[in-house]
Amino acid sequence: MKQVVKRTPIEVAQAAWGEELPGWVEALALEAGRTSGVAAGARIGYSGALVSSVLAKKYKGRLDLVAERVSGALMGATVDCPVLGEIARDRCLDEQKCGFSTSSSVRTRLYRACRGGCEHSRIGSKP
Repeated sequence: MKQVVKRTPIEVAQAAWGEELPGWVEALALEAGRTSGVAAGARIGYSGALVSSVLAKKYKGRLDLVAERVSGALMGATVDCPVLGEIARDRCLDEQKCGFSTSSSVRTRLYRACRGGCEHSRIGSKP
């Protein structure tokens, strides 16, 4: 009977990405190894399955968005929001998803800023 050797997330990433292993993928792999793929996914706002496919270099979606969420949630990347000031990049992406609301003047200003030409906005962008 063949023995299955379970590899760590960083070993999976290194094998798949080779010498081209981006820093954000390494950070994601280290977080998955420290906690779990599911916990790492929750930390960046995605599923454990997405984490697994990114580490294995098999994800067919927008890696640029995953990289931005990882850089904000796990690597401390920030942006200068015109409404909130300095915030983590992943929070910026979360704020962009929020719909229009008149319940708060801040929420209204965020909605308008995210859709009004903010340099950090990903609304409507397609690489």
